[in-house]
Amino acid sequence: MNLTLNDVESALFGVHDENLKLLEDALSIRISARGSAVYLEGEENEVDKANKILSGMQKVIDQGRPIRKSDLRTAIRVLRDDPETDLVSFFVGDSLTPAVRRIINPRNLAQKRYLEAIEGSDMTFSIGPAGTGKTLLAVAVAAAYLSEKRVKRIVLCRPAVEAGEKLGFLPGDLAEKVNPYLRPLYDSLYDLIGFDKVAKHLERSIIEVAPLAFMRGRTLSDAFIILDEAQNTTMEQMKMFLTRLGFGSKAVITGDVTQIDLPNGRKSGLIEARTALAGVEGVAFVEFTEKDVVRHPLVGLIVGAYSAHEQRVKQTESAAETQ
Repeated sequence: MNLTLNDVESALFGVHDENLKLLEDALSIRISARGSAVYLEGEENEVDKANKILSGMQKVIDQGRPIRKSDLRTAIRVLRDDPETDLVSFFVGDSLTPAVRRIINPRNLAQKRYLEAIEGSDMTFSIGPAGTGKTLLAVAVAAAYLSEKRVKRIVLCRPAVEAGEKLGFLPGDLAEKVNPYLRPLYDSLYDLIGFDKVAKHLERSIIEVAPLAFMRGRTLSDAFIILDEAQNTTMEQMKMFLTRLGFGSKAVITGDVTQIDLPNGRKSGLIEARTALAGVEGVAFVEFTEKDVVRHPLVGLIVGAYSAHEQRVKQTESAAETQ
């Protein structure tokens, strides 16, 4: 197949044609380029994907959006999940610019559904394994809402539950004692908005990062509220948090039900909410799986291996009980 592109080959092809080499390896095809003319050889379906990716990414560049090597990987992943996806809409229509530091785009179709759910619902539950972008995307949307003055403040909270280890006595005042539990939220803020800007917003209470216990008795209006690690809430804590929502506010609740650190005998509020709130108007649920992991490729393999191991253990225990 032959393809003629506009004068964007340096931006599209990458340094030393690294983007073309990425497509060749991922799709098992051959690509040769002479100026703006591109020649594609290989299995028809994979050639069609490469053609759609190159044509689509050229249009993305034409609209002033720079592309990175990771964008090519995302395009390949998205078209494998849904060959009819419009790449221009995917990359340009769903961009978030929470600050000058970086532009956030969905990295797969599950993340795209997540962003659409947040936009279309007052309350969104995001459930899935580590590395699927649940917290980062929620913080990015919150930062974008604040920048666009759609909310007046951001409230981020987590349950202060030890992840399997006893930390013992922590020195310092109350804020210093709970800071270790909240550090991942600070990391996301610094990554997206920048240290100086976050510091100013924290000082003026435009951004608030607090343990879940601090939410009791409050009504949060005109705010973007995020509850992270929600699998470690009790049923009572989850109900308390969900009823903090005030007028003009939006809430996102994230968690991984395979990593519950509650004491034995305590049921996760996230699991209960998924059942109790199913079908409630204005509440959306987005489920991620190990194939949606966007960290190092090994993370997805690790998550999948543990899921398979746990399934085998359950089958073995079930077989032992029936004997």
